[in-house]
Amino acid sequence: MGRPKPLLPLNGQTFLGHLLGELRASRVDRIVVVLGHKPELVLEAMPEVLPFAVVNERYQLGQLSSLIVGLETVGASADAVLLCLADHPFVTAELIDALIEGYEQTHPPIVVPVHGGRRGHPVLFGSHLFRELRDAPLDQGARVVVRAHAEEILEVATDEPGILADVDTPEEYERWRAFFRTRESSEPGAEPSITS
Repeated sequence: MGRPKPLLPLNGQTFLGHLLGELRASRVDRIVVVLGHKPELVLEAMPEVLPFAVVNERYQLGQLSSLIVGLETVGASADAVLLCLADHPFVTAELIDALIEGYEQTHPPIVVPVHGGRRGHPVLFGSHLFRELRDAPLDQGARVVVRAHAEEILEVATDEPGILADVDTPEEYERWRAFFRTRESSEPGAEPSITS
């Protein structure tokens, strides 16, 4: 993207600011923001993040290394963790609560949202997977744990296409930002073209 994704503008906020707002409005008990590359840029732009922030000094080892830092920060007392990614900001408090409720019903190891038959983000991991996540190969990420429990995953259907948004290019950013504006203004509009 050429600039930090957490700070990308989104309707008067930033990606990270939007995520934090939805998390605060949800049933999530505690928020931990794991920062990696150039954390000072995020903290300077959003000093309100400081009470939630921890820095992953080994961020270059991949996404799983940041999840592990988050797990270590939360500790063993958590029932589950909800992994939200800065480049998947189009989530709502209602969706987050639906994932939590799904977990509370049967305590599956993993809960994922599904839209149009496709899984997206955020992903909830039950506490009995914390050790597996910590021990997983960093180069393979959390997906190796997801694959190991493929038959036990609870899928929660949602009409929110934003769960599939993965903003990696300026073009994807503009497409999803336009969709988000349309949704927020309650105007009818087609979903953005979604690519893998």
